[in-house]
Amino acid sequence: MKILAVTDIHGEFLIVERMIEKETPDLIIIGGDITTVGSVKDVETAVDKFVKSTKRVFAIAGNMDLASHEEVLLQKQVSLNARGVMINDIGFFGVSASPISPLNTPYEISEEEMYSRILKAYLEVESAGNKILVSHAPPYDTKLDRIHSGVHVGSTAVRNIIDEKQPDVAICGHIHEASGIETIGRTIVVNCGLGARGYYAVILQEGNCFTVTKKILLN
Repeated sequence: MKILAVTDIHGEFLIVERMIEKETPDLIIIGGDITTVGSVKDVETAVDKFVKSTKRVFAIAGNMDLASHEEVLLQKQVSLNARGVMINDIGFFGVSASPISPLNTPYEISEEEMYSRILKAYLEVESAGNKILVSHAPPYDTKLDRIHSGVHVGSTAVRNIIDEKQPDVAICGHIHEASGIETIGRTIVVNCGLGARGYYAVILQEGNCFTVTKKILLN
């Protein structure tokens, strides 16, 4: 299976369509910030475009989306927020939003709520041979959650789930300047980077092995 993962699109839907055209994935994962405080209609338009362009789509909302966008993702049958979905022997599970921060962005939740949502989703795919976690926020205390000042601002809930459950892959974004790949135990964690600027990741599955590559869409 070939998976295209992109986060932090911020309304640049045409860029994602170009990624899909270039990579021809079996599945696309949208890891939040589909919009920048966009409308419900904006999210509907984006999901419809992505579904039309590829075989299957999963999505969560980010901190710059709105909680009201969750209903759209559910109606379109692409949501992974507090939900687990199986495809073949891969269990996909996830959580929207980001932890509460001093920035007071539109969609922030407590670490306790974030952990509860992820755990609920995980339990729905616990029997899967392989698992992929999708969160907007990166795990705490990694190179993937460090802002320019050097402070770590990731999610302790995401980090705890990775430490405890060790999914094969964890996909995140949110901290644009911390794009990259890191390994926590047996989990490959990728901060996809700013999708609005053409950054994304490709995950390839061959049996029980996963390869994760960071890419940029060149003009």
